[in-house]
Amino acid sequence: MDIVKKRRYQMASTDESLDIIVRGTEILNEPLLNKGAAFTLEERDTLGLRGLVPPKVGTLEEQVERVLENFRSKIDPMEKYIFLAALHDRNETLYYKVLTENMREMTPIVYTPVVGKACQQFGHIYRKNRGMYISIQDRGHIREMFDNWNQEEVDIIVVSDGSRILGLGDLGANGMGIPIGKLALYVAGGGIFPCKTLPILLDAGTNNEMLLNDPLYLGVNKRRVKDEKYYALVDEFVNAAVDRWPKVLIQWEDFTNNHSFALLEKYRDKVPSFNDDIQGTGAMVLAGLFGALRVKDEQLIDQRVVFFGAGSAATGIAQKVLAGMMIEGKLSEKEALKRFWIYDYFGLVTEAQKKRVPKPMALFARKEKEIATFLELIKKVKPTVLIGVSGQGRAFNEIIIKEMHKYTKQPIIFSLSNPTKNSECTAEQAYTWTNGDAIFASGSPYDPVRLNGKIYTPGQGNNMFIFPGVGLGAKLCGAKHITESMFIAAARTLALMVNDYELSLGAIYPDLGKIRQISTAIAAAVCRVAYDEDEATVPEPDDIMDYVRENMYHPYYPKYVAVTE
Repeated sequence: MDIVKKRRYQMASTDESLDIIVRGTEILNEPLLNKGAAFTLEERDTLGLRGLVPPKVGTLEEQVERVLENFRSKIDPMEKYIFLAALHDRNETLYYKVLTENMREMTPIVYTPVVGKACQQFGHIYRKNRGMYISIQDRGHIREMFDNWNQEEVDIIVVSDGSRILGLGDLGANGMGIPIGKLALYVAGGGIFPCKTLPILLDAGTNNEMLLNDPLYLGVNKRRVKDEKYYALVDEFVNAAVDRWPKVLIQWEDFTNNHSFALLEKYRDKVPSFNDDIQGTGAMVLAGLFGALRVKDEQLIDQRVVFFGAGSAATGIAQKVLAGMMIEGKLSEKEALKRFWIYDYFGLVTEAQKKRVPKPMALFARKEKEIATFLELIKKVKPTVLIGVSGQGRAFNEIIIKEMHKYTKQPIIFSLSNPTKNSECTAEQAYTWTNGDAIFASGSPYDPVRLNGKIYTPGQGNNMFIFPGVGLGAKLCGAKHITESMFIAAARTLALMVNDYELSLGAIYPDLGKIRQISTAIAAAVCRVAYDEDEATVPEPDDIMDYVRENMYHPYYPKYVAVTE
């Protein structure tokens, strides 16, 4: 079977007819080709489908209506997740049509917060394979394994080792739900062609006792290997992936701190790659700060920023905000660093204790003595910005928030830990404890809050605002590397997508329903940086924005014409 020809329809425009060399149930069982009851009478005759689908010739729009009716009839979020996963497995065009047109409703199901629970139960709800599993038992065979993936082109790989899934810890092979979900958002939000995405789970074992004792666990039933074997596995994976698909972009996802920074530094100059937890999160938060400061009519350099948490996300955010301060305020690094305080489970990160945090975070270590409690730090620093990335649910209590409010009229509170139960405080708490003065954003979604006759719309600091556009732009210009300036450009672009009305409601991020426009603008900005920095390998088009729009995937049913081999 000519798989390349079989899937070529994904790159076609709507006015083309497409050659299909498979017939009957083979088409119905191929999610990239299946139309269900929307096959025309002519297609049913020529492709051997009469009797295999209901008599009525439906439309894609009718199918969307049917899907939404069934989806909305389900109460349990996990049932909704499984329902959408099943749709994904049988009809990708319909799946992405539904997802693209209902992003606000579907994203919390496809990704955070529901994907966290789905990963915890992954071995129990598993139905059909999607993506590839590369385990420690496959050492020496990874390159030949990639030949089993029958796509000649792969644009983006999202890979995780399952070691730090959201705020849930080590979920081993169950972490495959994360790459699958991220790539679904790449397609729906960024217009990457679905047939050119590949989710991968690197299975180096798990230290999760519950999984090791679970007879339905699908991963390697051994404890995680030591670093020497671990890094050898990753190295073989990267080399094999680049050999199979020389232009592939690799996104690292949900790796523990002790590996995430090392992997990013090792491969960022060797292959187009980035770590979304570090770089994507940093750009997303920087964009939110730009938006919040539009509300306050203040400058970034005038802020005093306190972090609660010192892991990979905190490090990425601190690095981006630091860069933003240096660029926007023309500050030296030394001057900008005076505006940061990092506090974690063990206390304030000081010079004496900086070895306990990721190496890049050591830059932010303070010279003063330790401070006994987080409340004492708030009283001393009088922060204007409080960023929670600790994974410690409700760490921002009423005393902390009210104390912060004493020193700033509109405290900026970003409670970013996922899933919802790990959020440092809720939207309702932040608004209530500040009498509606807080500018709030969270990692997981919260409903609008009514307080004192006014409705407050909390922002959701969702990395989805950033990574689809960055990946799309990098691929379309053939970026040799994913640079830090690309993420700064993405943050600036995102901040400008928030309109005045949204700001008046307290929203510092744009409507997620505009994700296609957002991704288009960010992709164009990334391309612009790549051309300016001589990082692009594709000739510069006359109009970058038009070029991006013309090369985005849109879910539709093309006309099929059968051919004989």
